[in-house]
Amino acid sequence: MNEKNKIDLLSLEKLSKLARLDFNKKSAEKLIEDLNQIIGFIDQLNEVNTEKIEPLSSVTGHKLPLRKDIVTDGKINKEVLENAPEKTSDYFVVPKVIE
Repeated sequence: MNEKNKIDLLSLEKLSKLARLDFNKKSAEKLIEDLNQIIGFIDQLNEVNTEKIEPLSSVTGHKLPLRKDIVTDGKINKEVLENAPEKTSDYFVVPKVIE
């Protein structure tokens, strides 16, 4: 593992603050060890030569079926408004927001 990618206590404290995670000093050592193992595994994956490998969008090789992209309003205004907690005419009623 590359030394610049190694997690230390200071890095762990910064990560925990960003992720809003709380840990105690006892579990910090185990967490640092686990994170360094994960980074080591990622470093191994980065060493694999993928230069002549095509990226995959699907592992099955099937193409997605295409359909015409037709824009409609759905014509279901009444059905949608039936689910509204409050409505006036053909519109949703929402609370007023003032900044």
